[in-house]
Amino acid sequence: MKSTALNITTKTEMNRIEMIDFYNEATEDYKFWSKDYNMHFGYFVPFKTNPLKRDSMLNEMNHQILKKLELPKKEKTSLVDLGCGMGGSMRYMLKKNKRLTAFGVTLSEFQVQQGNMLLKGLNGAILKKNYNQTSFETETFDAAIAVESLCHSGHSKNSIAEAFRILKPNGTLVIADAFLKKDSKDLCHGGKYAYRKLCNHWSLEKLETIENMVAHLKAAGFNDVKVEDASFRVAPSVLHVPFAILGFAFKKLVNSKQLKRESLHNLKGSFYALLSGLHMKSFGYYIISCTK
Repeated sequence: MKSTALNITTKTEMNRIEMIDFYNEATEDYKFWSKDYNMHFGYFVPFKTNPLKRDSMLNEMNHQILKKLELPKKEKTSLVDLGCGMGGSMRYMLKKNKRLTAFGVTLSEFQVQQGNMLLKGLNGAILKKNYNQTSFETETFDAAIAVESLCHSGHSKNSIAEAFRILKPNGTLVIADAFLKKDSKDLCHGGKYAYRKLCNHWSLEKLETIENMVAHLKAAGFNDVKVEDASFRVAPSVLHVPFAILGFAFKKLVNSKQLKRESLHNLKGSFYALLSGLHMKSFGYYIISCTK
């Protein structure tokens, strides 16, 4: 039993180290994906967002998350972005709500340094912290978001418990991420292959099933758990992946630059994200909102 626990701990720690290296080295590549450094997929709204313009869909995802937070614009509120990347979602929300204060947490030193430069003039900051154990005081924030970040820790109960701890009573948590629709052992051969490769190249510990995620949130004490299946809304931005991969690789070759190991992992991970998305009976993209 001790040996099994040790193996799990070692695997988790190795994944954490790989994830930090990945984002320290590959974050700048995301400039090709989004001029605003939105390190996530987009949200398509007919007649509002242009499916050919990726950034309009990426910022619409930020808008949808902000809308679900239901933050009052006439009162001072505070937000924490759990796994904030370069702070793209934070910057969007700070510009939309002038009475908002936001803190982002990441384990990447590169994201802390460069992300804070992008936050100049806004009421926000990025800190080097683990979202599973932030050291923020209990009941600090009015709202929390986690945009395609909790997957790096396997959507663990620790992540959920920490989000619950640092939220004030009646505070809102919004999670936007990919989840499994069935247990990983029940995936078809193609689904298992895409899932394994996706986790490997993007340093994901695992993806939780959407059913288990909702159960974990309720067990942690969250109420009013609402789930939006946004798979079809996200699909148009996912379809940008192959063109982004080819464009990025071509740009590197034209500039006679060798692709870094982390960049290759990022490109391959993007491809397997597209491949996973095609298995619509096994994978889905969901936006979850809940209150403390």
